[in-house]
Amino acid sequence: MSHEPAHRGRVVALASGSGSNVQALLDADPPLPVAAAITDRPEAGVRDRMAAAGIPSEVVPRAAHADRAAWEAALARAVAAYAPDVVVLAGFMRILSGAFVARWPMLNVHPSLLPAFPGAHAVADALAHGVKLSGATVHFAAEEVDAGPIVAQQAVAVDPEDTVASLHARIQRVEHALLPQAVAWQLGGRLRVDGRLVHVLADPADPGDPGEAPPDPV
Repeated sequence: MSHEPAHRGRVVALASGSGSNVQALLDADPPLPVAAAITDRPEAGVRDRMAAAGIPSEVVPRAAHADRAAWEAALARAVAAYAPDVVVLAGFMRILSGAFVARWPMLNVHPSLLPAFPGAHAVADALAHGVKLSGATVHFAAEEVDAGPIVAQQAVAVDPEDTVASLHARIQRVEHALLPQAVAWQLGGRLRVDGRLVHVLADPADPGDPGEAPPDPV
């Protein structure tokens, strides 16, 4: 008897750091079909994670190219070689052009409740602002940084004693659940974008699933 995969399609992940969110895709139940991870940093820990999983990884360093356009063209070629159905920005710390993000369905994970605190210092900015709630957001990538339509969010309470490291660690635990769910929805054809509103459609394989199930706050 043949076994049909639970998730059809191919995922290419872009990551600049340790790749914990890419690992979350691999650790999902069932695992997401990650075809490759591509990084801009030769020393990025995501490469070790991919090697351990037997999955290809590639490096497309910015310094090896004359300008941003040449680097982005090389990155696009590397991604396209794996024919992805969805590209996941999993801690990728480079700004991408509108033309690049429009080429594939692209999901980004961000450590704040967007539109609050976009950018590279979201956790520190939230603490500096004195918020009582922060959280994680998965959204479709757009030309403007951290501004695309929101797929899913989950709140994380901020403790008075929190540091950037302690708050970020709790937010990452939420990201590790939220991102695989959003990727599975996209691969399953369950996300419909209507302007800025993203609808999560019911699972056609599960008559009891009404869709639009928000996560519980942490």
